[in-house]
Amino acid sequence: MKHLLCAALCTGLLATPILAEEKPGTHFEGEPSDSLAEAVANFSKYNQELADLLAKDELTRREIGEIHILTYSLENALEKIEEDVEEMAEVLEEVHLGSETSNVERVRSNGEIYLESARTLIP
Repeated sequence: MKHLLCAALCTGLLATPILAEEKPGTHFEGEPSDSLAEAVANFSKYNQELADLLAKDELTRREIGEIHILTYSLENALEKIEEDVEEMAEVLEEVHLGSETSNVERVRSNGEIYLESARTLIP
């Protein structure tokens, strides 16, 4: 019994620095991505932070904890990007359908909406 108690205590102490910024029973929210532009900026920022950490020869528990936390922000960014890309696909389909029927107004109006979002993703 003493061995089990000791093992549980040691495990808890070892895990503490990893999730130091998280309160027990809660999850870190991550940086929000309320717009496509914000999502792309966060995606770029946190991918670079992840790359910098992964470039190290060895990762400490603290660095693993940092990776754990930054993945929340990356997940938020990806979720927003995914939502907006789905909307872009729908608008692009309107451009496509407009082009099939030579509907210039449908092509122009939807094409501009599509390009505005697309240029946020890839300038």
